[in-house]
Amino acid sequence: MDVTPSQPTPDTGAPDPAAQRELVRRAQRGDLGAYEELVRHTHPQIYRLLYHMTSNREDAEDLAQEVFLKAYAALARFQGSSSFYTWVYRIAVNHALNFREKTRRRATELRLDDMEAAVERDPTFVELRARESPYRDATVAELQKRLNAALQKLSDEHRMVVVLHDIEGLKHHEIAQMMKLSEGTVRSRLFYARQLLQRELAEFAP
Repeated sequence: MDVTPSQPTPDTGAPDPAAQRELVRRAQRGDLGAYEELVRHTHPQIYRLLYHMTSNREDAEDLAQEVFLKAYAALARFQGSSSFYTWVYRIAVNHALNFREKTRRRATELRLDDMEAAVERDPTFVELRARESPYRDATVAELQKRLNAALQKLSDEHRMVVVLHDIEGLKHHEIAQMMKLSEGTVRSRLFYARQLLQRELAEFAP
């Protein structure tokens, strides 16, 4: 089953909660068209999360395929206590962490592309761009590259909270629920990760 949408771009026409629940019910009864519709609406966000965890288009797309196939296989157990999107997001978070664990010891070259524009929302990036310093006129591309390289140096647990909160825009309680942590732990990891990022990018400070 191919669960890749033909155009994996953000969808502004996502179904309302009631319509989404109906799509889930149909998919649980074996309606592949209904499941493909659910995938179409959630694929962009899932892909973006996986991309920021791998910094590689091909890996992110392969992992997205695996996430949606895994979700389809487990669909009968989905009881609707959360939205389909939240449920799949949890699967993607765990899958990304497992992938990082498996590839932790492999030396890989960081590969970047135009998806990294989303990193501009990261508070560390925003602050560095705003400061008056000899590096103030550094190109956006250069800062993006340096920030992404710094993100790669974080542990999986710290990188995940930065990606989910600063780049994906999730709230502390949502991250806590997905990663099965307390909100205090999420805040602590986020603070620590930002401190490390600031240290890695110290040369851009005034």
